[in-house]
Amino acid sequence: MVRRPFRAVVSALTLIPAVLVLAPFQLLFLRLNSPLAQRLPLRFHRFAMAVVGVRVKVVGELSSDRPLLIAANHASWLDIPVLGSVCPMSFVAKSEIAEWPIFGRLAKMQRTIFVDRARRTATAEVNTEMATRMIAGSPVVLFAEGTSSDGNRVLPFRTSLLGAARAAIAASGGDSVAVQPVSVAYTHRNGLPLGRLGRPFVAWYGDMTFGRHLWSILRDGAIDATVTFGETMRADAATDRKRLAAEAEREVRRLTTNALLGRPPEDVAAQIAGSEGSPHQAEPAL
Repeated sequence: MVRRPFRAVVSALTLIPAVLVLAPFQLLFLRLNSPLAQRLPLRFHRFAMAVVGVRVKVVGELSSDRPLLIAANHASWLDIPVLGSVCPMSFVAKSEIAEWPIFGRLAKMQRTIFVDRARRTATAEVNTEMATRMIAGSPVVLFAEGTSSDGNRVLPFRTSLLGAARAAIAASGGDSVAVQPVSVAYTHRNGLPLGRLGRPFVAWYGDMTFGRHLWSILRDGAIDATVTFGETMRADAATDRKRLAAEAEREVRRLTTNALLGRPPEDVAAQIAGSEGSPHQAEPAL
């Protein structure tokens, strides 16, 4: 029991100086509009995951199509550094995060797009900013469920922010935008498979406090995460947002089930196929 708190302290004392050293460089890169402003967060996320003890497995690859919107599931605050360790990306997050000590500042330095859900005009403003980023060549990650889950299932995808795809089409003058479903699944802890009861240890949802959850991750670590890139979809001006959201949700659910069960996609495709008419039906027991 003594070793675990010691591990958390060591991890914190390793990460905090790294943040203090790198922050001035990131601010300079942002001011100069340097490409390094995207590369530095990538390196930091990889370093942070190594320190915390999160091993990231990547299945598939990021689409080379641009503009690119990534529709992902969301189980934990860990999703951001996990995805951020794979390739440079822009994230969409709730506005409350901007006010968090340390992490809010880090999110701002990564040019996170904040959405204030209490404001009716927020969605349109966020869609415009997402479109601007995508047109500039940066993939934008949208956690399409609109909230986090317990890691055992994929929640229904919301359609409102997928309007960013239309905004990007209008602003770029192009015919369509690429939308890539991406799954983040936490599969093992200390080398052992995580079951239904184990995944909420990694997931951060409901009324969980951030500080306590962060401490538990720093203390225990040894987590395996699988990031799976799905097949790219095309969205044009005539694409129905509800249909696009349903198709992306169905694919992310399939990829997540695949990762959690440790099976190739064809082995679980039949289990998910029955939900095509109604993408929110029950999922297989994991």
